[in-house]
Amino acid sequence: MPDQYVIGVDFGTDSVRSLLVNAKNGQTLGTEVHWYARWKEGYYCDSSKNQYRQHTLDHLEGMEWVIREVVKNAGVDPQTIQGICIDTTGSSPQALDKQGTPLCLKDGFKDNPNAMMILWKDHTAIHEANEINAVANQWATNYTEFVGGIYSSEWFWAKMLHICRTDHAVKSEAYTWMEHCDLMTYILIGSPPLDSFKYSRCAAGHKAMWHANWDGLPDSSFLSTLDPYLGQVRDRLYAQTYTSNQKAGNLCEEWANKLGLTTSTVVSVGTFDAHAGAVGAEVSANTLVRVMGTSTCDITVCDEHVIGGKAVKGICGQVNGSVIPGMIGLEAGQSAFGDVLAWFKDVLMEPTRDIIQQSEDIDVAQKEKLIKKLEDDMIKNLSEQAAALTPEDTAPVALDWINGRRTPDANQLLKSAIVNLSLGTSAAHIFKSLVEAICFGSKKIINRFEEEGIAIDSVIGIGGVAQKSSFVMQTLANVLNMPIKISASKQTPALGAAMYASVAAGIHNSVPKAIQTMGQGFRTTYMPREKEVNTYKKMFAEYEILASFVESQE
Repeated sequence: MPDQYVIGVDFGTDSVRSLLVNAKNGQTLGTEVHWYARWKEGYYCDSSKNQYRQHTLDHLEGMEWVIREVVKNAGVDPQTIQGICIDTTGSSPQALDKQGTPLCLKDGFKDNPNAMMILWKDHTAIHEANEINAVANQWATNYTEFVGGIYSSEWFWAKMLHICRTDHAVKSEAYTWMEHCDLMTYILIGSPPLDSFKYSRCAAGHKAMWHANWDGLPDSSFLSTLDPYLGQVRDRLYAQTYTSNQKAGNLCEEWANKLGLTTSTVVSVGTFDAHAGAVGAEVSANTLVRVMGTSTCDITVCDEHVIGGKAVKGICGQVNGSVIPGMIGLEAGQSAFGDVLAWFKDVLMEPTRDIIQQSEDIDVAQKEKLIKKLEDDMIKNLSEQAAALTPEDTAPVALDWINGRRTPDANQLLKSAIVNLSLGTSAAHIFKSLVEAICFGSKKIINRFEEEGIAIDSVIGIGGVAQKSSFVMQTLANVLNMPIKISASKQTPALGAAMYASVAAGIHNSVPKAIQTMGQGFRTTYMPREKEVNTYKKMFAEYEILASFVESQE
Protein backbone atom coordinates (compact mmCIF):
# COMPACT_ATOMS: atom_id res chain seq x y z
CA MET A 1 0.00 0.00 0.00
CA PRO A 2 1.42 3.45 -0.89
CA ASP A 3 2.12 5.96 1.86
CA GLN A 4 -0.81 8.09 2.96
CA TYR A 5 -0.33 11.51 4.48
CA VAL A 6 -2.37 13.83 6.68
CA ILE A 7 -1.98 17.42 7.82
CA GLY A 8 -2.68 18.87 11.26
CA VAL A 9 -3.12 22.65 11.44
CA ASP A 10 -2.74 24.19 14.90
CA PHE A 11 -3.85 27.79 15.50
CA GLY A 12 -2.21 29.19 18.64
CA THR A 13 -2.40 32.60 20.25
CA ASP A 14 0.50 34.13 18.31
CA SER A 15 0.93 31.88 15.28
CA VAL A 16 -0.44 29.03 13.20
CA ARG A 17 1.59 25.92 12.34
CA SER A 18 1.11 22.95 10.07
CA LEU A 19 2.46 19.41 10.37
CA LEU A 20 2.54 16.92 7.50
CA VAL A 21 2.68 13.36 8.80
CA ASN A 22 2.88 9.87 7.32
CA ALA A 23 -0.25 8.25 8.75
CA LYS A 24 1.30 4.77 8.49
CA ASN A 25 4.08 5.42 11.03
CA GLY A 26 3.81 8.97 12.40
CA GLN A 27 6.91 10.19 10.58
CA THR A 28 6.95 13.96 10.23
CA LEU A 29 7.78 15.12 6.72
CA GLY A 30 7.58 18.82 7.39
CA THR A 31 6.32 21.66 9.53
CA GLU A 32 5.73 25.36 8.89
CA VAL A 33 4.92 28.31 11.15
CA HIS A 34 3.31 31.68 10.32
CA TRP A 35 3.13 34.56 12.82
CA TYR A 36 -0.02 36.70 12.73
CA ALA A 37 1.03 40.04 11.25
CA ARG A 38 -1.72 42.27 12.69
CA TRP A 39 -1.66 40.58 16.09
CA LYS A 40 2.12 40.99 16.26
CA GLU A 41 1.67 44.74 15.88
CA GLY A 42 -0.87 44.79 18.73
CA TYR A 43 -3.77 45.89 16.54
CA TYR A 44 -7.34 45.70 17.93
CA CYS A 45 -6.20 44.90 21.48
CA ASP A 46 -6.27 46.92 24.69
CA SER A 47 -4.74 45.14 27.67
CA SER A 48 -6.05 47.82 30.07
CA LYS A 49 -9.57 46.66 29.17
CA ASN A 50 -8.64 42.96 28.90
CA GLN A 51 -9.61 43.25 25.21
CA TYR A 52 -7.89 40.79 22.88
CA ARG A 53 -9.18 40.55 19.31
CA GLN A 54 -7.74 38.97 16.16
CA HIS A 55 -8.54 39.74 12.55
CA THR A 56 -9.75 36.79 10.47
CA LEU A 57 -7.31 37.79 7.73
CA ASP A 58 -4.45 36.85 10.07
CA HIS A 59 -5.88 33.36 10.21
CA LEU A 60 -6.75 33.00 6.53
CA GLU A 61 -3.35 34.26 5.39
CA GLY A 62 -1.60 32.06 7.93
CA MET A 63 -3.60 28.93 7.09
CA GLU A 64 -2.96 29.32 3.38
CA TRP A 65 0.77 29.88 3.88
CA VAL A 66 1.50 27.03 6.30
CA ILE A 67 -0.43 24.38 4.38
CA ARG A 68 0.81 25.44 0.95
CA GLU A 69 4.42 25.60 2.10
CA VAL A 70 4.42 22.31 4.00
CA VAL A 71 2.95 20.53 0.96
CA LYS A 72 5.39 22.16 -1.46
CA ASN A 73 8.47 21.54 0.69
CA ALA A 74 7.59 17.92 1.49
CA GLY A 75 7.47 17.12 -2.20
CA VAL A 76 4.80 14.42 -1.89
CA ASP A 77 2.10 13.73 -4.45
CA PRO A 78 -0.93 15.90 -3.49
CA GLN A 79 -3.17 12.90 -4.25
CA THR A 80 -1.60 11.05 -1.30
CA ILE A 81 -2.58 13.76 1.21
CA GLN A 82 -5.79 12.22 2.49
CA GLY A 83 -6.93 14.48 5.31
CA ILE A 84 -6.68 17.79 7.16
CA CYS A 85 -7.86 18.70 10.66
CA ILE A 86 -7.94 22.15 12.23
CA ASP A 87 -7.42 22.85 15.92
CA THR A 88 -7.60 26.33 17.45
CA THR A 89 -7.69 28.24 20.70
CA GLY A 90 -11.05 28.48 22.39
CA SER A 91 -13.39 29.89 23.21
CA SER A 92 -12.65 32.27 20.35
CA PRO A 93 -15.93 33.08 18.57
CA GLN A 94 -16.43 35.16 15.41
CA ALA A 95 -19.58 36.96 14.18
CA LEU A 96 -20.86 35.97 10.71
CA ASP A 97 -23.51 37.38 8.39
CA LYS A 98 -26.37 35.34 6.90
CA GLN A 99 -24.12 34.05 4.11
CA GLY A 100 -21.49 32.83 6.58
CA THR A 101 -19.02 35.67 5.92
CA PRO A 102 -17.00 36.93 8.91
CA LEU A 103 -18.09 40.51 9.57
CA CYS A 104 -14.54 41.84 9.67
CA LEU A 105 -14.17 40.93 5.98
CA LYS A 106 -17.06 43.24 5.05
CA ASP A 107 -17.06 46.96 4.31
CA GLY A 108 -17.92 48.97 7.40
CA PHE A 109 -16.53 46.36 9.79
CA LYS A 110 -12.95 45.76 8.60
CA ASP A 111 -11.38 47.71 11.48
CA ASN A 112 -14.05 47.12 14.11
CA PRO A 113 -12.61 44.91 16.89
CA ASN A 114 -16.13 43.77 17.84
CA ALA A 115 -16.53 42.27 14.35
CA MET A 116 -13.36 40.21 14.77
CA MET A 117 -12.56 36.99 16.57
CA ILE A 118 -12.90 37.43 20.35
CA LEU A 119 -9.76 35.64 21.51
CA TRP A 120 -9.90 33.13 24.37
CA LYS A 121 -8.03 35.45 26.73
CA ASP A 122 -10.42 38.38 26.20
CA HIS A 123 -12.11 39.12 29.53
CA THR A 124 -14.36 42.01 28.52
CA ALA A 125 -17.43 39.88 29.31
CA ILE A 126 -16.93 39.40 33.05
CA HIS A 127 -20.21 41.14 33.91
CA GLU A 128 -22.11 39.09 31.33
CA ALA A 129 -20.64 35.82 32.62
CA ASN A 130 -21.76 36.70 36.14
CA GLU A 131 -25.24 37.41 34.81
CA ILE A 132 -25.37 34.05 33.00
CA ASN A 133 -24.41 32.33 36.26
CA ALA A 134 -27.06 34.20 38.22
CA VAL A 135 -29.82 33.21 35.79
CA ALA A 136 -28.55 29.62 35.52
CA ASN A 137 -28.57 29.20 39.29
CA GLN A 138 -32.30 30.10 39.39
CA TRP A 139 -33.38 28.20 36.27
CA ALA A 140 -35.13 24.83 36.46
CA THR A 141 -32.27 23.28 34.49
CA ASN A 142 -28.82 24.47 35.48
CA TYR A 143 -27.12 24.63 32.09
CA THR A 144 -23.74 25.28 33.71
CA GLU A 145 -23.80 21.87 35.45
CA PHE A 146 -21.40 20.16 33.05
CA VAL A 147 -19.05 23.11 32.60
CA GLY A 148 -17.98 23.10 36.23
CA GLY A 149 -21.01 24.98 37.57
CA ILE A 150 -19.56 28.39 36.71
CA TYR A 151 -19.76 30.00 33.28
CA SER A 152 -16.67 31.99 32.32
CA SER A 153 -16.11 35.33 30.63
CA GLU A 154 -13.72 33.46 28.32
CA TRP A 155 -16.60 31.52 26.73
CA PHE A 156 -19.01 31.69 23.81
CA TRP A 157 -22.32 33.06 25.13
CA ALA A 158 -20.77 35.60 27.52
CA LYS A 159 -18.68 37.12 24.72
CA MET A 160 -21.62 37.24 22.33
CA LEU A 161 -23.80 38.88 24.99
CA HIS A 162 -21.16 41.52 25.67
CA ILE A 163 -20.77 42.41 22.00
CA CYS A 164 -24.50 42.58 21.30
CA ARG A 165 -24.91 45.01 24.20
CA THR A 166 -22.00 47.26 23.28
CA ASP A 167 -22.11 47.34 19.46
CA HIS A 168 -25.54 47.56 17.84
CA ALA A 169 -24.09 47.66 14.32
CA VAL A 170 -22.41 44.30 14.85
CA LYS A 171 -25.52 42.91 16.56
CA SER A 172 -27.76 43.89 13.65
CA GLU A 173 -25.44 42.34 11.05
CA ALA A 174 -24.35 39.23 12.98
CA TYR A 175 -26.75 36.49 11.91
CA THR A 176 -24.77 33.82 13.76
CA TRP A 177 -21.44 33.11 15.48
CA MET A 178 -18.84 30.39 15.05
CA GLU A 179 -15.95 29.18 17.12
CA HIS A 180 -12.56 29.59 15.44
CA CYS A 181 -12.11 25.84 14.87
CA ASP A 182 -15.49 25.62 13.18
CA LEU A 183 -14.92 28.72 11.05
CA MET A 184 -11.61 27.56 9.57
CA THR A 185 -13.11 24.15 8.79
CA TYR A 186 -16.21 25.76 7.29
CA ILE A 187 -14.09 27.94 4.99
CA LEU A 188 -11.89 25.04 3.83
CA ILE A 189 -14.92 23.01 2.69
CA GLY A 190 -16.39 25.93 0.73
CA SER A 191 -18.74 27.59 3.25
CA PRO A 192 -21.74 25.26 2.79
CA PRO A 193 -25.26 26.23 3.96
CA LEU A 194 -25.01 27.00 7.65
CA ASP A 195 -27.74 24.55 8.60
CA SER A 196 -25.83 21.64 7.00
CA PHE A 197 -22.46 22.28 8.64
CA LYS A 198 -21.06 19.84 11.22
CA TYR A 199 -20.16 21.79 14.38
CA SER A 200 -17.46 20.68 16.80
CA ARG A 201 -18.60 18.62 19.80
CA CYS A 202 -15.50 19.79 21.66
CA ALA A 203 -16.25 23.49 21.22
CA ALA A 204 -20.00 23.17 21.81
CA GLY A 205 -19.73 21.05 24.92
CA HIS A 206 -16.92 22.82 26.71
CA LYS A 207 -17.79 26.45 25.90
CA ALA A 208 -21.44 26.74 24.74
CA MET A 209 -23.16 24.51 27.36
CA TRP A 210 -24.21 21.90 24.78
CA HIS A 211 -25.13 18.59 26.42
CA ALA A 212 -27.11 15.49 25.52
CA ASN A 213 -29.08 15.75 28.78
CA TRP A 214 -31.03 18.70 27.36
CA ASP A 215 -30.83 17.66 23.72
CA GLY A 216 -28.30 20.26 22.66
CA LEU A 217 -27.75 23.91 23.50
CA PRO A 218 -29.52 25.68 26.39
CA ASP A 219 -33.15 26.38 25.69
CA SER A 220 -33.84 29.59 23.76
CA SER A 221 -36.08 30.85 26.58
CA PHE A 222 -33.11 30.70 28.96
CA LEU A 223 -30.85 32.58 26.55
CA SER A 224 -33.60 35.09 25.65
CA THR A 225 -33.92 35.98 29.32
CA LEU A 226 -30.39 37.34 29.05
CA ASP A 227 -31.08 39.02 25.69
CA PRO A 228 -33.60 38.10 22.96
CA TYR A 229 -30.73 38.21 20.45
CA LEU A 230 -29.08 35.19 22.11
CA GLY A 231 -32.28 33.19 21.75
CA GLN A 232 -32.44 34.11 18.05
CA VAL A 233 -28.86 33.05 17.45
CA ARG A 234 -29.39 29.82 19.37
CA ASP A 235 -32.23 28.85 17.02
CA ARG A 236 -29.91 29.41 14.04
CA LEU A 237 -27.16 27.22 15.41
CA TYR A 238 -27.27 23.44 15.92
CA ALA A 239 -28.71 20.60 17.96
CA GLN A 240 -26.34 17.84 16.80
CA THR A 241 -22.56 18.04 17.22
CA TYR A 242 -19.74 15.91 15.87
CA THR A 243 -16.47 14.50 17.14
CA SER A 244 -13.25 15.25 15.29
CA ASN A 245 -12.74 11.73 13.99
CA GLN A 246 -15.64 12.46 11.61
CA LYS A 247 -15.61 14.02 8.16
CA ALA A 248 -16.89 17.60 7.87
CA GLY A 249 -16.51 17.62 4.09
CA ASN A 250 -13.93 17.71 1.33
CA LEU A 251 -11.53 20.50 0.50
CA CYS A 252 -13.33 22.91 -1.83
CA GLU A 253 -11.91 23.70 -5.26
CA GLU A 254 -10.91 27.26 -4.34
CA TRP A 255 -8.84 26.17 -1.36
CA ALA A 256 -7.49 23.08 -3.09
CA ASN A 257 -6.05 25.39 -5.75
CA LYS A 258 -4.63 27.77 -3.13
CA LEU A 259 -2.96 24.96 -1.22
CA GLY A 260 -1.69 22.81 -4.05
CA LEU A 261 -4.00 19.96 -3.05
CA THR A 262 -7.02 18.20 -4.52
CA THR A 263 -10.70 18.13 -3.69
CA SER A 264 -10.35 14.47 -2.68
CA THR A 265 -8.67 15.61 0.57
CA VAL A 266 -11.03 15.08 3.52
CA VAL A 267 -11.43 17.84 6.12
CA SER A 268 -12.40 16.53 9.54
CA VAL A 269 -14.57 18.26 12.12
CA GLY A 270 -12.56 20.91 13.98
CA THR A 271 -11.45 20.87 17.60
CA PHE A 272 -9.61 22.85 20.25
CA ASP A 273 -5.83 22.88 20.52
CA ALA A 274 -5.60 21.41 24.02
CA HIS A 275 -7.84 18.47 23.19
CA ALA A 276 -5.91 17.74 19.99
CA GLY A 277 -2.73 18.12 22.03
CA ALA A 278 -3.92 15.51 24.49
CA VAL A 279 -4.45 13.07 21.62
CA GLY A 280 -1.02 13.88 20.17
CA ALA A 281 0.50 13.33 23.63
CA GLU A 282 -1.08 9.85 23.89
CA VAL A 283 -3.53 10.68 26.67
CA SER A 284 -5.03 7.85 28.70
CA ALA A 285 -7.11 7.47 31.84
CA ASN A 286 -5.49 8.76 35.06
CA THR A 287 -3.03 10.88 33.08
CA LEU A 288 -3.32 14.65 32.86
CA VAL A 289 -1.99 16.32 29.72
CA ARG A 290 -0.95 19.90 30.43
CA VAL A 291 -0.68 22.20 27.41
CA MET A 292 1.70 24.75 28.87
CA GLY A 293 2.12 27.99 27.01
CA THR A 294 0.83 31.48 27.74
CA SER A 295 -1.94 29.77 29.72
CA THR A 296 -2.58 26.10 30.39
CA CYS A 297 -5.31 23.77 29.30
CA ASP A 298 -5.34 20.56 31.30
CA ILE A 299 -6.99 17.54 29.72
CA THR A 300 -7.75 14.05 30.96
CA VAL A 301 -10.15 11.30 29.95
CA CYS A 302 -12.11 8.67 31.80
CA ASP A 303 -14.54 5.89 31.01
CA GLU A 304 -18.19 6.81 31.33
CA HIS A 305 -18.76 4.28 34.14
CA VAL A 306 -16.07 6.00 36.27
CA ILE A 307 -17.83 9.33 36.32
CA GLY A 308 -21.41 8.21 35.71
CA GLY A 309 -23.80 11.14 35.80
CA LYS A 310 -21.63 13.11 38.22
CA ALA A 311 -20.77 16.69 37.31
CA VAL A 312 -17.23 17.66 38.32
CA LYS A 313 -17.31 21.05 40.04
CA GLY A 314 -15.25 24.06 39.08
CA ILE A 315 -13.61 22.82 35.86
CA CYS A 316 -14.06 23.80 32.19
CA GLY A 317 -16.37 20.99 31.28
CA GLN A 318 -16.80 17.29 30.73
CA VAL A 319 -17.88 16.22 27.29
CA ASN A 320 -18.37 12.75 25.85
CA GLY A 321 -16.07 12.46 22.85
CA SER A 322 -14.33 15.82 23.09
CA VAL A 323 -10.94 14.07 23.21
CA ILE A 324 -11.39 10.36 22.44
CA PRO A 325 -14.79 9.25 21.11
CA GLY A 326 -16.48 6.97 23.62
CA MET A 327 -14.67 8.48 26.63
CA ILE A 328 -15.46 11.54 28.73
CA GLY A 329 -13.05 14.39 28.08
CA LEU A 330 -12.43 16.67 31.08
CA GLU A 331 -10.83 20.11 30.80
CA ALA A 332 -9.35 22.48 33.36
CA GLY A 333 -6.60 25.09 33.15
CA GLN A 334 -4.95 28.30 34.29
CA SER A 335 -5.68 31.68 32.70
CA ALA A 336 -1.99 32.51 32.88
CA PHE A 337 1.03 30.21 33.05
CA GLY A 338 3.85 31.38 30.79
CA ASP A 339 2.11 34.77 30.81
CA VAL A 340 2.98 35.13 34.51
CA LEU A 341 6.68 34.84 33.73
CA ALA A 342 6.35 36.97 30.58
CA TRP A 343 4.71 39.71 32.67
CA PHE A 344 7.69 39.79 35.05
CA LYS A 345 10.11 39.88 32.14
CA ASP A 346 8.20 42.84 30.67
CA VAL A 347 8.30 44.65 34.01
CA LEU A 348 12.09 44.36 34.02
CA MET A 349 12.47 45.12 30.32
CA GLU A 350 10.34 48.28 30.11
CA PRO A 351 12.69 50.70 31.94
CA THR A 352 15.75 48.83 30.66
CA ARG A 353 14.60 49.23 27.07
CA ASP A 354 13.88 52.94 27.59
CA ILE A 355 17.33 53.60 29.06
CA ILE A 356 19.05 51.80 26.19
CA GLN A 357 16.99 53.66 23.59
CA GLN A 358 17.87 57.02 25.17
CA SER A 359 21.57 56.25 25.41
CA GLU A 360 23.88 58.42 23.29
CA ASP A 361 26.87 56.09 23.76
CA ILE A 362 25.77 53.36 21.32
CA ASP A 363 24.34 53.48 17.81
CA VAL A 364 20.89 52.33 16.69
CA ALA A 365 22.08 48.91 15.48
CA GLN A 366 23.85 48.21 18.78
CA LYS A 367 20.75 49.30 20.71
CA GLU A 368 18.56 46.90 18.77
CA LYS A 369 21.07 44.09 19.19
CA LEU A 370 21.37 44.66 22.94
CA ILE A 371 17.61 44.89 23.47
CA LYS A 372 17.06 41.69 21.47
CA LYS A 373 19.69 39.85 23.51
CA LEU A 374 18.05 40.96 26.75
CA GLU A 375 14.63 39.92 25.45
CA ASP A 376 15.95 36.53 24.38
CA ASP A 377 18.04 35.78 27.48
CA MET A 378 16.05 37.31 30.36
CA ILE A 379 13.94 34.25 31.26
CA LYS A 380 16.87 31.88 30.75
CA ASN A 381 19.10 33.98 33.02
CA LEU A 382 16.44 34.31 35.71
CA SER A 383 15.80 30.56 35.56
CA GLU A 384 19.48 29.77 36.07
CA GLN A 385 19.71 32.14 39.04
CA ALA A 386 16.45 30.84 40.54
CA ALA A 387 17.56 27.22 40.14
CA ALA A 388 20.64 27.98 42.23
CA LEU A 389 18.40 28.97 45.16
CA THR A 390 17.10 26.31 47.51
CA PRO A 391 13.37 26.37 48.33
CA GLU A 392 14.26 27.62 51.82
CA ASP A 393 16.00 30.63 50.27
CA THR A 394 12.76 31.82 48.67
CA ALA A 395 10.96 34.11 51.08
CA PRO A 396 8.27 35.49 48.72
CA VAL A 397 5.03 33.63 48.11
CA ALA A 398 2.98 34.58 45.05
CA LEU A 399 -0.38 33.83 43.43
CA ASP A 400 -0.73 32.89 39.77
CA TRP A 401 -3.91 34.91 39.14
CA ILE A 402 -2.26 37.57 36.98
CA ASN A 403 -5.09 37.11 34.43
CA GLY A 404 -7.77 35.89 36.80
CA ARG A 405 -8.51 32.26 37.67
CA ARG A 406 -9.84 29.76 35.17
CA THR A 407 -9.98 26.68 37.40
CA PRO A 408 -10.78 25.45 39.87
CA ASP A 409 -13.86 27.70 40.20
CA ALA A 410 -13.59 30.36 37.48
CA ASN A 411 -13.25 33.93 38.71
CA GLN A 412 -11.65 36.35 36.25
CA LEU A 413 -11.89 39.26 38.70
CA LEU A 414 -9.22 37.79 40.97
CA LYS A 415 -5.79 39.42 40.99
CA SER A 416 -2.31 38.18 41.73
CA ALA A 417 -0.33 39.07 44.85
CA ILE A 418 3.16 38.64 46.32
CA VAL A 419 4.00 38.63 50.04
CA ASN A 420 7.11 38.35 52.20
CA LEU A 421 9.25 40.79 50.24
CA SER A 422 12.29 42.26 51.97
CA LEU A 423 15.43 44.24 51.18
CA GLY A 424 17.12 40.92 50.56
CA THR A 425 14.65 39.89 47.87
CA SER A 426 16.26 39.71 44.44
CA ALA A 427 14.79 39.43 40.96
CA ALA A 428 15.64 35.72 41.05
CA HIS A 429 13.68 35.30 44.31
CA ILE A 430 10.61 36.93 42.79
CA PHE A 431 10.94 34.94 39.60
CA LYS A 432 11.22 31.71 41.59
CA SER A 433 8.13 32.59 43.61
CA LEU A 434 6.21 33.15 40.35
CA VAL A 435 7.32 29.75 39.01
CA GLU A 436 6.23 28.17 42.28
CA ALA A 437 2.90 30.01 42.06
CA ILE A 438 2.04 28.60 38.63
CA CYS A 439 3.00 25.15 39.91
CA PHE A 440 0.87 25.55 43.04
CA GLY A 441 -2.04 26.61 40.81
CA SER A 442 -1.48 23.39 38.88
CA LYS A 443 -1.65 21.40 42.11
CA LYS A 444 -5.00 23.00 42.97
CA ILE A 445 -6.38 21.66 39.69
CA ILE A 446 -5.16 18.12 40.31
CA ASN A 447 -6.47 18.25 43.87
CA ARG A 448 -9.91 19.19 42.53
CA PHE A 449 -9.98 16.28 40.08
CA GLU A 450 -9.01 13.87 42.86
CA GLU A 451 -11.57 15.34 45.28
CA GLU A 452 -14.18 14.66 42.61
CA GLY A 453 -13.12 11.04 42.13
CA ILE A 454 -10.89 11.42 39.03
CA ALA A 455 -7.50 9.93 39.94
CA ILE A 456 -4.40 11.50 38.38
CA ASP A 457 -1.22 9.40 38.57
CA SER A 458 1.07 11.17 36.13
CA VAL A 459 1.36 14.30 34.02
CA ILE A 460 2.37 14.77 30.39
CA GLY A 461 3.73 18.19 29.46
CA ILE A 462 3.40 19.72 26.02
CA GLY A 463 3.72 23.26 24.66
CA GLY A 464 6.43 25.88 24.68
CA VAL A 465 7.09 26.01 28.43
CA ALA A 466 7.26 22.21 28.69
CA GLN A 467 9.73 22.01 25.82
CA LYS A 468 11.95 24.94 26.83
CA SER A 469 12.08 25.22 30.63
CA SER A 470 13.59 22.35 32.60
CA PHE A 471 13.50 24.60 35.68
CA VAL A 472 9.71 25.02 35.52
CA MET A 473 9.18 21.33 34.77
CA GLN A 474 11.37 20.13 37.65
CA THR A 475 9.61 22.53 40.02
CA LEU A 476 6.27 21.21 38.80
CA ALA A 477 7.33 17.60 39.42
CA ASN A 478 8.43 18.55 42.94
CA VAL A 479 5.23 20.45 43.74
CA LEU A 480 2.92 17.76 42.34
CA ASN A 481 5.05 14.89 43.67
CA MET A 482 4.54 12.94 40.48
CA PRO A 483 6.51 12.32 37.28
CA ILE A 484 6.22 14.79 34.40
CA LYS A 485 6.74 13.23 30.97
CA ILE A 486 7.56 15.59 28.10
CA SER A 487 6.16 14.71 24.71
CA ALA A 488 8.78 14.11 22.04
CA SER A 489 6.71 16.02 19.49
CA LYS A 490 7.28 19.78 19.43
CA GLN A 491 4.00 20.25 17.58
CA THR A 492 1.80 18.00 19.67
CA PRO A 493 -1.61 19.66 19.01
CA ALA A 494 -0.91 19.59 15.27
CA LEU A 495 0.08 15.91 15.59
CA GLY A 496 -3.18 15.17 17.43
CA ALA A 497 -5.12 17.01 14.74
CA ALA A 498 -3.34 14.89 12.12
CA MET A 499 -4.40 11.76 14.04
CA TYR A 500 -8.03 12.89 13.91
CA ALA A 501 -7.63 13.56 10.17
CA SER A 502 -6.31 10.03 9.63
CA VAL A 503 -9.48 8.57 11.13
CA ALA A 504 -11.84 10.93 9.29
CA ALA A 505 -10.06 9.99 6.04
CA GLY A 506 -10.53 6.28 6.73
CA ILE A 507 -6.84 5.44 7.17
CA HIS A 508 -7.27 4.29 10.78
CA ASN A 509 -10.48 2.91 12.24
CA SER A 510 -10.30 4.70 15.61
CA VAL A 511 -8.48 7.47 17.47
CA PRO A 512 -6.74 4.97 19.83
CA LYS A 513 -5.46 3.10 16.77
CA ALA A 514 -4.16 6.36 15.28
CA ILE A 515 -2.44 7.17 18.58
CA GLN A 516 -0.84 3.72 18.69
CA THR A 517 0.41 3.99 15.10
CA MET A 518 1.38 7.67 14.89
CA GLY A 519 2.46 8.46 18.47
CA GLN A 520 6.01 9.79 18.89
CA GLY A 521 6.60 8.94 22.54
CA PHE A 522 8.40 11.05 25.14
CA ARG A 523 11.81 12.67 25.16
CA THR A 524 12.37 12.93 28.91
CA THR A 525 10.75 12.50 32.32
CA TYR A 526 11.20 14.76 35.36
CA MET A 527 11.02 12.84 38.62
CA PRO A 528 10.14 14.50 41.94
CA ARG A 529 12.98 15.04 44.40
CA GLU A 530 12.11 14.02 47.94
CA LYS A 531 13.69 16.96 49.75
CA GLU A 532 12.01 19.54 47.55
CA VAL A 533 8.69 17.67 47.72
CA ASN A 534 8.63 18.00 51.53
CA THR A 535 9.56 21.69 51.39
CA TYR A 536 6.90 22.44 48.83
CA LYS A 537 4.20 20.77 50.90
CA LYS A 538 4.81 23.45 53.55
CA MET A 539 4.99 26.26 50.98
CA PHE A 540 1.76 25.11 49.33
CA ALA A 541 -0.01 25.64 52.66
CA GLU A 542 1.25 29.26 52.62
CA TYR A 543 0.01 29.66 49.04
CA GLU A 544 -3.46 28.49 50.09
CA ILE A 545 -3.54 30.94 53.02
CA LEU A 546 -2.60 33.83 50.71
CA ALA A 547 -5.15 32.69 48.12
CA SER A 548 -7.94 32.56 50.70
CA PHE A 549 -7.07 36.04 51.97
CA VAL A 550 -6.95 37.65 48.51
CA GLU A 551 -10.20 36.00 47.46
CA SER A 552 -11.91 37.21 50.65
CA GLN A 553 -10.97 40.80 49.77
CA GLU A 554 -12.63 40.70 46.34
